[in-house]
Amino acid sequence: MPTYSQFHSDTQCQCQKIITLFDALFVESDNTRLVCALCDGRHGELDEPVYEPANTERTCHQIVFAHGYFASALHEISHWCVAGKARRLLEDFGYWYRPDGRSQQQQTEFEKVEVKPQALEWLFSLASQRVFVASADNLAGEECNDLAFRLAVSAQARAYVTHGMPSQAALLFSRLQQTYGGRATLDQLYWPEEGADECTEETPTNAA
Repeated sequence: MPTYSQFHSDTQCQCQKIITLFDALFVESDNTRLVCALCDGRHGELDEPVYEPANTERTCHQIVFAHGYFASALHEISHWCVAGKARRLLEDFGYWYRPDGRSQQQQTEFEKVEVKPQALEWLFSLASQRVFVASADNLAGEECNDLAFRLAVSAQARAYVTHGMPSQAALLFSRLQQTYGGRATLDQLYWPEEGADECTEETPTNAA
């Protein structure tokens, strides 16, 4: 489901390496492949992220990411990692999505389904030695403070490090570390506003 913003952009397309890495892990085991929208000939309005389950026209489920952006690939993969088996049979995992310009209530609902994926995206970004920017992705909507959302993302990211990630996420994280040489430690998973030495909030324990 589309959630990255202009902050999630790269100057060059990095798609083929991450596609090869993902497909080697999950095409056979999960019948799922990673697709760059641009490389698939999707231009203009069609160059958007989407999850497409297998059907009579395609034998594999497809995680489609936008614009050849590495960060878009990591974000869409993260949604797949937290989706259950039932949701993986639905287009865009069956999630409600309203474009940029949401009200405060709509934004709250939107953020609820973004915490775990963005927590995983942060870990994948660290493993890949990439910069991660949490995105509430509502630049045209009602003005709101995204600190609570970012704190929820950081707490969930630390929970994944402490208690474990979903199995496919853990496998991908390990392969990203091997490929790109990054690492993720608890002290990296705090925003400047909280600080590793001052944070005392309870960390969520649900890794799925």
